[in-house]
Amino acid sequence: MAIASNPAFLELAAGELRLALRPDLGASIAGLWLGSLPVLRSTEPQELQSSRLSGCYPLAPYSNRLGFRRFRWLGEEYSTQANFDDNPHSVHGVAWQRPWTVQGSDGANAELAYEHAGDAHWPFAFAVRQRFELTPESLTLRLHITNRAPIAQPVGLGWHPYFPKRSRSRLHIELTDRWEPDASGLPTRTHPQAGIDGDIAHLDFDHCFEGWRGDALVRDEKMRLALRSSLPYLVVFTPQTKPYYCVEPVSHVSNAIHFADPLAHGLRKLAPDESFEAWMTLDVAAV
Repeated sequence: MAIASNPAFLELAAGELRLALRPDLGASIAGLWLGSLPVLRSTEPQELQSSRLSGCYPLAPYSNRLGFRRFRWLGEEYSTQANFDDNPHSVHGVAWQRPWTVQGSDGANAELAYEHAGDAHWPFAFAVRQRFELTPESLTLRLHITNRAPIAQPVGLGWHPYFPKRSRSRLHIELTDRWEPDASGLPTRTHPQAGIDGDIAHLDFDHCFEGWRGDALVRDEKMRLALRSSLPYLVVFTPQTKPYYCVEPVSHVSNAIHFADPLAHGLRKLAPDESFEAWMTLDVAAV
């Protein structure tokens, strides 16, 4: 893979699939298209204004909400900063809001990297790489994070893809349990959930789910998509008033760092120089 400079955006193509990346906006995906059809929420890369408006961005070193911007780890108290409007929690880690560097790219593959020195938003140093692999039928994303701090640190990974709502958008996922949130959005307890199978227009979720198995299947009148991942949890967000919905593979339950046993709910404890990696694949086809 050729070493590149740091362009404002990158484009990859394979068959009918085209992928546009914004390294400077959190290594986010500006858009993924099958021909002219948006597979993810898609914006031409030169027009994208922020990672929050992208088609997908990486979650590191934690996913979803970190309760009330503080946590206790190995006997020490730490704090984070607001990073998501007036949300009382820190959200989605730090990597999605930082510029990444291009390590290499060619026609169908690219690798981006971010080095975190530790700051007010996350106290521990880490290095993370994200690789994009495009084929005519699929997109695979890979995340690799390494602890660069002198002590063990808590780590989680994930992705936040946004899918465009269309008139017949439908979701089918096999899973077993749903984490019910409190008024601030933090999960409190599990309830049995006999999978998800329905039209997006009739779903109303903003939940973390356990017991995910098989592919998460997305289908509408124009495309079908199968999402699979090495990560065991899934966050599903189906806002009624937005033109998108989200199906997010993640490594841990939201706010797991505040649980009595964070590691039992997916959070990783990485020793200095230890690494953790994950992948997500989207298989895409026209209907």
